[in-house]
Amino acid sequence: MDFEHSERSRLLQARVADFMDRHVYPAETLYHEQVKASGRHAQPPILESLKAMAREQGLWNLFLTGEHGPGLSNLEYAPVKEIMGRVLWAPEVFNCAAPNVGNMEILSRFGTPEQKARWLEPMLAGQFKSAFSMTEPAVASSDATNIRCEIRRDGDHYVINGRKWFTSDALNEACRLLIVMGKTDPDHPSVHKQQSMVLVPKDTPGVRIVRDIHVLGYDDAPNGHPEIHYDNVRVPVTNVLLGEGRGFEIAQARLGPGRIHHCMRLIGCAQRAVELMCQRASSRVAFGKLLAEQGSIREDIARSWCELQQARLLTLRAADKMDREGNKAARDLIAAAKVVVPAMACTVIDRAIQIHGGAGLSQDTFLAAAYTYARFMRIGDGPDQVHLAALGRQLLGEYGAAPAAGGAASAH
Repeated sequence: MDFEHSERSRLLQARVADFMDRHVYPAETLYHEQVKASGRHAQPPILESLKAMAREQGLWNLFLTGEHGPGLSNLEYAPVKEIMGRVLWAPEVFNCAAPNVGNMEILSRFGTPEQKARWLEPMLAGQFKSAFSMTEPAVASSDATNIRCEIRRDGDHYVINGRKWFTSDALNEACRLLIVMGKTDPDHPSVHKQQSMVLVPKDTPGVRIVRDIHVLGYDDAPNGHPEIHYDNVRVPVTNVLLGEGRGFEIAQARLGPGRIHHCMRLIGCAQRAVELMCQRASSRVAFGKLLAEQGSIREDIARSWCELQQARLLTLRAADKMDREGNKAARDLIAAAKVVVPAMACTVIDRAIQIHGGAGLSQDTFLAAAYTYARFMRIGDGPDQVHLAALGRQLLGEYGAAPAAGGAASAH
């Protein structure tokens, strides 16, 4: 792996960092004030203003390759997304926010020309948002074969019945599309061919938002993570993505890059937390001396920096392998990063909260919200245990069949 970022990536890093310095950081307080004033689920005006500025400056859809984006590789995009991740809502400024990113990617890859014209093109232009409706409250959704939501064919329509939750962004008033995963053929002999994904306009009759799901007390306004009841929701069969029985395949294609994008963003959170630790320790006096003069504080800062560097390198290694060998070949490193990075971010941000004292728990810094996000991502897109189990199986298959070269000789 080349440890020097490409010139294209370095240029975008500088431009995004400058945009963040000039426009995003100064708007952090205003953003939250406008969310509260707007009724919680409307897009704050400052966000729309920043989006227009970013698009005008060409800092738009940076995650997409080909005709819709700048053609960055995963390795080139990683440090750019890290800079965006320093403010939790900043990726949306550049039209690079989850879950919209994953939804645009699968529409770009798997959508029909008609689906792209109706949904993808306006989303690429930032005209509305979308949500991904997969997780269910009644089953362990980390195993997608457990999903029970029914998608039944009825003539030229599908009829959808089921309950979903953690459908992130679905409460936002700008959300107009739900991508729903359910079973079209529950009796298919292959459990990975039973599921399909269907495009459901949010205003379709029968789509009922039951409640918002809070994460450690946060409602994540204006986006939310609601529970949704699909009650005899009818959509045309032309709304299916790729075809019946292809839902699991699409999910795998979507979640691999999505997991790495979250890791990139969390590294940005952790980097900012380390910087805030240093600033706090260098300015706060306790018991007659600066916190920075306390040996335990210095150790916390140094250990955090070491752990952050390790996690960043692992993420870049995964991105590089995805670029060179494809997402499937990189599944070991993707799984490793998905376990390591959120855990690292939790630990580092927790130390930063501790150094800030009561302020670290308040809304006066981004730390409490960043910790909530990091802790959520130890479960979101698959809990740690699922990724560890899959990685363990893969490693046993690779190394467990025969003694490794250079291993201990047999005893005689």
